[in-house]
Amino acid sequence: MTETTTPTATADVVIIGAGFAGLTAARELRHAGQTVIVLEARDRIGGRTWLDTQLGRPLEMGGTWVHWTQPYVWAEMKRYGLGTVQSPVPETAYWWGDGKRHQGDPEQLLNEIDASNRKLVADSRRYFPEPFTPFANPDVSGIDATSLPKKIAELPVSDYSKDILESFWALNFNGPIDDAAFTQALRWVALTNGDWMVNFEACATFKIQGGTGALIIAMADGTDVRLGTTVLAVEQHDDGVSVRAADGSKYRGKHVICTLPLGALPGISFEPPLPDSSRKAVAEGQVSKGIKAWIAIKGTRKPFVALGSADWPLNFAQTEYDQDGDSILVAFGPDSARLDASNLKQVQAALDLLLPDCEVLDIASHDWTADPLSGETWPMHRAGFLTESLADFQKPQGRLVIAGADYANGWGGFIDGAIESGLEAARTVHDKGLS
Repeated sequence: MTETTTPTATADVVIIGAGFAGLTAARELRHAGQTVIVLEARDRIGGRTWLDTQLGRPLEMGGTWVHWTQPYVWAEMKRYGLGTVQSPVPETAYWWGDGKRHQGDPEQLLNEIDASNRKLVADSRRYFPEPFTPFANPDVSGIDATSLPKKIAELPVSDYSKDILESFWALNFNGPIDDAAFTQALRWVALTNGDWMVNFEACATFKIQGGTGALIIAMADGTDVRLGTTVLAVEQHDDGVSVRAADGSKYRGKHVICTLPLGALPGISFEPPLPDSSRKAVAEGQVSKGIKAWIAIKGTRKPFVALGSADWPLNFAQTEYDQDGDSILVAFGPDSARLDASNLKQVQAALDLLLPDCEVLDIASHDWTADPLSGETWPMHRAGFLTESLADFQKPQGRLVIAGADYANGWGGFIDGAIESGLEAARTVHDKGLS
């Protein structure tokens, strides 16, 4: 019997991952005259953004919102002629504090958060005077080991205010905040000039016209993307890099850009290994291990926002759509292990804590934390990551470059950060002429 060997596909650059970082890097390198192959394990492009039709309409199962304070995604939307669609403006607010539910108008809830949150993030611009250059102030190293709960506990505010503040940041981190980095909170708010309310607006108000799919499809045009190709190993040689996939296919390039999230990096064997600081960060993972769920409820409701307790299975919900006489909510919880989003009874019980008189009809969700291709939701760093690990992830490791929202200088955890990091990776590979 004659043994057959799988031919090796070659390109100047092999990119792992067809999310916003990978496809940004691919487009830039192609425009610079380099050949590129993008390998994507999923059967679609987009990574942790995914516009899917469920509950009778297109829904964003992952990353969703954008803002004009995010320069990279805003420039891409202008490039492809895409505007924004605003989420409904809430008319009623519900929140939990000091052991009971409260109800009022949304301005009242914002005011309940405002005073304590301003105290918490008052030094955001002091530590991050140039938000897209997170190491500009060396004093950051002195606070990076500090956890967010420690800083909240030190605030001279009531237990009621601390309850609300802890839930607000559990929402932002999409996970339990025990190990959440105080510097991560400061970095986010510094990006909106120290104004946490503008930052919150950036998180959940404006969506891309046509959805994230409209933008990612436009950016992918002309790129050679190999779907269903799960990379297992990356090995560097004197004259290039070889990449091996689970289906037996092989690829070779002068350089490799890996855009996998921190939570998915354990699925790839790197030779030589990643630096010790990077491997430590991979082993510890992200704080974000929560859940996002779209929930159809019976009847139409005026737009509302609800913020529950930090340790509830769902601690946030807001109305997004009217659908055939019913309403569709988007909801978040800090720990996907505590809620089976396919279980109607569990979701009903979780929503009952947040809101009065809601009957759950159907649910749509994707467990990003359990998904081996992500292992997390949006990236939110642990205490110490910024000064111990980020710089090493951003440095070229020989012919290997790491990119993605997890490793961005600016809007880490957002589409904007992914695009920024993809641009940096392409420039590193092409302009600096790695050899």
